[in-house]
Amino acid sequence: MNLKEYRLGDLIEVTRGASLAGDYYATDGKYKRITLGNFNYKEGGFKDDTQKEDIYYTGKVDERFILHKGDILTPLTEQALGLLGSTIRIPEDDKYIQSQDAALITCKEGLLDPDFCYYLISSAQVRNQLSAAAQQTKIRHTSPDKIKACKVFIPDLAEQKKIGQLLRLIEEKISLNKQINQNLEALAKQLYDYWFVQFDFPDENGKPYKSSGGAMVYNEQLKREIPKGWNICQLNEYILSDNTGDWGKDAISDGYFEVGCIRGADILSLIDLPKRYIKNKEKLLSEHDIVIEVSGGSPSQATGRCAYISKGVIERNGSRITCSNFCHAFTLKDYRKSTYFYYTWQLLYNSGNMFNYEGKTSGIKNFMTEMFLKNYWIDVPQKLANDFFEKVFVWYAMRDANITGNSSLIKQRNELLPLLMNGQVNFDLSAD
Repeated sequence: MNLKEYRLGDLIEVTRGASLAGDYYATDGKYKRITLGNFNYKEGGFKDDTQKEDIYYTGKVDERFILHKGDILTPLTEQALGLLGSTIRIPEDDKYIQSQDAALITCKEGLLDPDFCYYLISSAQVRNQLSAAAQQTKIRHTSPDKIKACKVFIPDLAEQKKIGQLLRLIEEKISLNKQINQNLEALAKQLYDYWFVQFDFPDENGKPYKSSGGAMVYNEQLKREIPKGWNICQLNEYILSDNTGDWGKDAISDGYFEVGCIRGADILSLIDLPKRYIKNKEKLLSEHDIVIEVSGGSPSQATGRCAYISKGVIERNGSRITCSNFCHAFTLKDYRKSTYFYYTWQLLYNSGNMFNYEGKTSGIKNFMTEMFLKNYWIDVPQKLANDFFEKVFVWYAMRDANITGNSSLIKQRNELLPLLMNGQVNFDLSAD
């Protein structure tokens, strides 16, 4: 493969986004701001910014900054190490606004293939130059001119298209696995709602219980109707033990061993947990444990977010995990009720209940765990809890397999990227 040297400025246009006034940030609206939280710099690609709630913008916006599906952006600010040089593609037309923290990359027709460009910007040959030229402040910055000044060695347009197509196929498989996992999680939530909120679980004839005329009785404690013959109990009656976590040490020492440690920031992903060193094996988490965040949150985000510990979560984080002491982990008396307990907790969290159980010390919100666990809830019959567990258990195994598959695909993509960009690998997509 013959490679030719260019300045990026000869191949692309780079434009900074709009300066958006904070007075117009909102929790709902027509347009979402592109933030640095949209850049999944560890795995690559676009992700929703789940750390902010005011991601919408309701002010007047110049049409030049309204983005289109497939537009390529790269950060101009490095709030996390490794962010500079990462790239995203905009997933939808006319939904996102380009903010000043991100640069829009536009390829010059006939010189640079857009798919190839997407991976070129995130390759080591560009990332290293951006890192070396970044302003050395507390938060490092780059600029459109510094991006355009980067030197690259690239093949002709036909070879670019082949490389871009191959890498995009890998990316699309990663995206498909993520979408499948989102659908599986939605399916589990829908089944919980159908069985335990609407009470249309299968009756003895396999028909929806409540819709088919199943008897309901009013419960004074819950102030609602529940199926006849069902009981209620305090939430703490499900719990066998409460693991208060251990942040451990930064480095190994005598008697200590390595673990992955779940912080509040890891509750949603449970991937690439920070490595810590602890000595108490009783702090290790087990399959079917439920982890909750007990310190943290924000004015708009309650403490009490939770995570389900599946077998895959443990395996993909080194086979030994714990949680920090800003979290707690519950081991249930009956693991077959773990999925019911988990989705019940999710239901209560999403309905805003946890805001009523927060205290404040030293400016940090703390979840009043013991008080919350005294609340009463429905104690579903064992057989129905077992049936729900069996279904969700299969879906979680599928999700874990997809996450493992994506880790392998990301590794392959990251290993292929420098080889393809440097011309060390040649291939033919049309070959058998």
